[in-house]
Amino acid sequence: MPIWHASIKTWKAKYDLAVLGVTQEQHADRCRLFAQWHGIDWPILFDPFNEMGNWAVPIFVAIDEYGIVRAVGASQETFERDFLHRTFEDDAGQATQPLIAPRDDRFDIETAIETYGGRPADAIAQFRLGVVYRMRFDAGGAGGAGGTGDFQRAIDCWQRALDLNPNQYIWRRRIQQYGPRLDKPYPFFDWVTEARATIVNRGETPITLSLEPYGAEIAHPNKTFQVDDASVDSPDADGKIHRDVQMLITIDAAAAPRTIKPGDATRVHLTLRPVAAWWNNEAQPLRVWIDPPDGWRISKRLLSAAPGKQAESRETRRLDFEVQAPADAHGETILRGYALYYVCEKQNGTCLYLRQDLSIPVTVR
Repeated sequence: MPIWHASIKTWKAKYDLAVLGVTQEQHADRCRLFAQWHGIDWPILFDPFNEMGNWAVPIFVAIDEYGIVRAVGASQETFERDFLHRTFEDDAGQATQPLIAPRDDRFDIETAIETYGGRPADAIAQFRLGVVYRMRFDAGGAGGAGGTGDFQRAIDCWQRALDLNPNQYIWRRRIQQYGPRLDKPYPFFDWVTEARATIVNRGETPITLSLEPYGAEIAHPNKTFQVDDASVDSPDADGKIHRDVQMLITIDAAAAPRTIKPGDATRVHLTLRPVAAWWNNEAQPLRVWIDPPDGWRISKRLLSAAPGKQAESRETRRLDFEVQAPADAHGETILRGYALYYVCEKQNGTCLYLRQDLSIPVTVR
C-alpha cells in the first residue's frame, strides 16, 4: 500500500478516482495502525479468509464506473495510461462475477469449523479452517481455557493448505510469520514501535492493538541458527516444586511448523493463561526451562516473562523459543521442559509456587 500511496493521492486529486483497500491480515487492527502511520485515508476491508482468491500481494484491481472489472494485477507504471486515461462503455448485459462472495453476517466459529473441517483435501478450506482456529484461540483470553490447542491446529491447517498448493504466497507467509528465523523473509511487525512513536509525535493517539506482536512476529531473519551459550542450570532439576494439579494456569504449546526436515528449525510458542488464579507479581517472575533431546540445538533453555505492574494480574503471557533438529533426526521427538510460577488461588488469596511440566511433539521427516 505505501508504494502506491503517493501515486494514488495524485490520481485522486486529478481524476474522479475512488480507492478501496483489502487486507488479508489475521488481525485487522494491525492494518489500521499501519494505515494510520502512513496516512492512508481510503477505506480498508478485512479479508482474513482470502475470499478474493489472491495468491500473492499486492494485487490491484481496476473497476470502471459501470462496476466492470477492467484489469486484475494492474501495474503502477501503466495504471494511469491504461485505465485512468481510457473511456469505457457500459457493456450492457455483461455477466460479471463478484470479487467477493456474499457472506452471511451471522458468522459462527463452530459452524465454520464444521464446514471447513469436512473438506480435508480442499486447500482453500484448510487455509480458512486455520484462520477460524486462530480466531477461536485469540478469543480464549485470560481467565478461561477456551481455544487451547487451536494455535497448533491453525498452523497445521495452514501447512496442509500449503502442501496442497505450494504456490500460495499468502499461506506461506502466514506460517513464516510465526516460524523460525532461518525461514523468515523479513520481520513482519517490527515497524509497530516506530509507527506508534511517529503517530504520537504528530499529536495523535495510535490505534490500540488487541494482540501485541511478539517474538517470532518481530524477529529478524538469520542465516545461521543462533544458540544461547550462557551457562545456566535447571531451576528445579530435582523436581521438588509442587505440581499445579488444579491447573490454575493453562499452557498452550504450538510448534510453527510442527513437522520439519532433518537439520531444519521450528519455533515453539507458549501461551500461559490464568484460569482460576492470579499472577503474583511480587515474587520471582514466570520462568520456563526447556531440556532439548540429545543433538538438538536450542535458542534459549531458560526463558522468563516480565511481571505485571500491579501486585496481582490476570493477563495472558507469551514466550517462544527455537529448536533445530540434528541432520540425522527422524520421526517424532518430544521436547520436554517445565514452567515455574507464583500464583494466587484468587485475588488476595493464598499464593503458591508451582510447576507444570511440558511435552511438545515435533516430527522430523
